[in-house]
Amino acid sequence: MKSPLEYINKYKDSSFHTQFLYDGNDLGATYRTDYTDFRIWSPLASLVVLNLYNTDNPEETPFDTRVMQKDVYGTWTTRIPGDLHATFYDYAITIDNQTTITIDPYAISAGANGKRGAIIDLAQTNPANWTNEQAPTTSNQTIIYEMHIAEFSADPNGGWPEEVRGKYTAISTPNTHNPHGVLTGLQHIKNLGVTHIQLMPIFDYGSLDETGWGGQFNWGYDPVNYNLPEGSYSSNPHDPVARITELKSAIQSIHNHGMRVIMDVVYNHTWDLDNSLMHTAPYYFYRLNPDGTLSNGSGCGNDIACERPMVKKYIMDSILYWAREYHIDGFRFDLMGLMTVDIINDIQNMLDDQFGKGEKIIYGEPWGAGSTSLDYDTPLAVKDNLQLLDNKVGIFLDDIRDIIKGSAGDTKGCGYVNGNPQLASQITKVATAWQSENSNIQNPNQIINYISTHDNQTLWDKLVATTPYINERHREYKLAMAINLMAQGRIFMLSGSEFCRTKNGDDNSYNAPIDVNQLNWLALSSHADMINYFRGLIELRSQLPVFLDTTNNAKNRTLSASTNNGLAIIELDNQPTEQVSSTWEKVLLIFNADNQSVKVPLIGQWDILANGNDSWLWQNPLTIHDKITINANDWAILGLSS
Repeated sequence: MKSPLEYINKYKDSSFHTQFLYDGNDLGATYRTDYTDFRIWSPLASLVVLNLYNTDNPEETPFDTRVMQKDVYGTWTTRIPGDLHATFYDYAITIDNQTTITIDPYAISAGANGKRGAIIDLAQTNPANWTNEQAPTTSNQTIIYEMHIAEFSADPNGGWPEEVRGKYTAISTPNTHNPHGVLTGLQHIKNLGVTHIQLMPIFDYGSLDETGWGGQFNWGYDPVNYNLPEGSYSSNPHDPVARITELKSAIQSIHNHGMRVIMDVVYNHTWDLDNSLMHTAPYYFYRLNPDGTLSNGSGCGNDIACERPMVKKYIMDSILYWAREYHIDGFRFDLMGLMTVDIINDIQNMLDDQFGKGEKIIYGEPWGAGSTSLDYDTPLAVKDNLQLLDNKVGIFLDDIRDIIKGSAGDTKGCGYVNGNPQLASQITKVATAWQSENSNIQNPNQIINYISTHDNQTLWDKLVATTPYINERHREYKLAMAINLMAQGRIFMLSGSEFCRTKNGDDNSYNAPIDVNQLNWLALSSHADMINYFRGLIELRSQLPVFLDTTNNAKNRTLSASTNNGLAIIELDNQPTEQVSSTWEKVLLIFNADNQSVKVPLIGQWDILANGNDSWLWQNPLTIHDKITINANDWAILGLSS
């Protein structure tokens, strides 16, 4: 074969895409009851052979082979008569006198470990009532709960039968309880007030052996086949129908519980180069440095070249397929900063056109792990280019995370709540999603407010590293969550945050044992007070227009902001919106991260809506005037009484 640079130079030739840009919507295996059409894009191939198999057994020889016909724009096609539902297939592709066996890049299901694709009648994968299944109507706020399929149900105390633990089917198992009779699973999450569940990678990834679940674990940020569900979460990874049906049933169950589903996608790199993208068009899907080495802005060994036309088409086709076929309601982009502004905006516009403006949401990490080598100078979807992104596209704002609890890269580094009260002036900016600080921010929906994700330490583990006494830790925890939840923007929380989730200090548990990563459902009983605290704050937030205003004028709701040592006071305009009425015309946020209590003078009659002891005070508020005392490591939110 040619060198990587020889291939890349060919792709960069101005005539290449004139000759080989295919814009049809029939790539992959298109099933019909009496025939299946196959089309694959492999522009440099001299021969493509389709192989058909009865099973996914790698030792099995094909029962039929067909030499495919060279067709338009670098595609190869053939039609096979008969009903081929659940038949397995792959391709033998010859490029530069070297033949490689590969799965179809557009395969929608596969056998174990994604080595051999499967032809699927998608109608036979639908659970009951799937055709008419719809997402619940949108809420007046967005509360996102990040969840991993295996972590969700692996704990024996969660109440799931052993055979479904760690599987898609656990999500659709109803009425689960821990040993104390407390509801677990989706019902627990719904009761918190969550509106969206973000599923960590559910496409086929390469870091697990799908045939041997056992004690294996991985977050799944190792893509292999982008258009088919991961088999390790299936009841039978050899069955290409089961993984689709079970995932659809899980999504349907989430919808039935009144929550929407966001899919965590990783279009910035692949697990390795032994994949269908590489085998069908060598190096076309990858960025190279000038010396011919692979670009590694992902930190995972390679970067996807989304700026190339057929790569962009592949990613957009993939997104649209998941949205249509699986009823996915939004997409979270891993290392979105390695992708171009152009493709992110085009994806949002495509989803708006197909499903209605804003119906499908997009957000991502506005950074990479390092620099990346682009084919041409074009802006990347990084934080500094936020103003270039569609104003519905959101970003994780790591400034908020680090200011509240301390740098994610420094285990013992302190933030505002746990030892650095001098950051009070930064806290005043959180309430209005940083808009007063950064003119690039067009509206609050562009900001994902968060403290913890799957990466780095959980909030509790960070406080363990910085705060020696458990009582102080609990106060700091509540203060941190209040800052996070009493703010404009979309709210994001790591699963288990509501019960002080710990990973025993592991700050990179991507492949740690499942007992480190699994949700501890017994904690629902031991942390009932904290869970109730979360519920109260989320319910209160849903009634405060200032935090739900997503317009460009939302930043103007800050009436005043002041700080004194560790004290931060923010007065906000709480006038109603079209969607949300208002009981209080103003709200006053008071955060005190100092180690001493403080008396704050007041002008007017104010209702105490919540504080560090009780998040439900708003149900029967105490009206005060003149002053309020805020204890050390405590906070309060007040509403101006009419």
